Amino acid sequence: MAQDISFSVRNNNGDALRVGAWRFEGDGSGPNVHLQAGVHADEIAGMLVLHLLMQRLKIAEAEGKLKSRVTVVPQANPLGIGQFRQGRILGRFHDATGHNFNRAFDVSAALERPSTNVQEWQKSLVQLAATADVMLDLHTDDEALPYLYVHRSFWPRGRELAAAMKMDVAIIWDDGGDGSFEETIIAPWLRDGVTARKMAATLELRGQGDVSDHFAEQDAQGLYAWLCGIGAIDEASTPADWPVESMQMSHMETHLAPQSGVLIFEKELGEVVEAGQRFARILQRPGDPASEVVLYAEQAGRMVTRYRDRLVSQGMVVAKFTGSRESRHWSGGLLDPN
Repeated sequence: MAQDISFSVRNNNGDALRVGAWRFEGDGSGPNVHLQAGVHADEIAGMLVLHLLMQRLKIAEAEGKLKSRVTVVPQANPLGIGQFRQGRILGRFHDATGHNFNRAFDVSAALERPSTNVQEWQKSLVQLAATADVMLDLHTDDEALPYLYVHRSFWPRGRELAAAMKMDVAIIWDDGGDGSFEETIIAPWLRDGVTARKMAATLELRGQGDVSDHFAEQDAQGLYAWLCGIGAIDEASTPADWPVESMQMSHMETHLAPQSGVLIFEKELGEVVEAGQRFARILQRPGDPASEVVLYAEQAGRMVTRYRDRLVSQGMVVAKFTGSRESRHWSGGLLDPN
């Protein structure tokens, strides 16, 4: 039976908030695994996926099939979960400080005495995952194909994970610099040169509205099968056969809104565009045809993500595409600086 290892952090008023966490011990012969969802509290899909996966892990443990110690944090961010404003959750940034919940984990983890509740929460979450050999962080994008975000050290091994999760694209990165949870966990592995027996990735489970039994059951089954494949569960598993397009992060094309206005997409997620082909337009002042601008693809590629709302402000990310060459806008660092 899973051990409840939940811990508490303080909200903005100093009251205790519970972070639900459970640990399945296994027999210790497999790699230590840490699974979490909801670091960005408005990204819900992974919470249901891990909820369903835990039921499978309980059965595997009861049947003596569980080889690994598996820690599961299905709703990692109680600070963001409480940030409802006018009927909508605003869970990417901390209300009181503007802190992106998935930035500067490295800074918080290094503090002897965190000075804010976000730092306290981040430090506790890093400590919980500190002994892991395998770490998967479940996220979602605005509207998106399912895709994997993985450091080059774990590629091409990450292809098996992407295939198991039926992910269409794997984005391979080298340098981050933002102190995300994933980057913070793998930093000592990279420093010590021990990545060969480790695995870490961020899983983008489609878009924020893609929460359903169908998708969650598919994703939980994919995770379970992959855990079997890495020896965490003693159960036969056939490697998934799924086409995964690997993409250097520098080749991704990110299109920003040149003006605010009504956003009209002319291409769907997954569609391929040619260089110079129009894919969307923005109407700044309805009633004034001259206020409309058309957005064109920088190079040939497939639409991986797009902005969820249909009223966009200037400078927001409208869409991201795969590409066959380095983007002329690439300057290093993050795929999504926000």
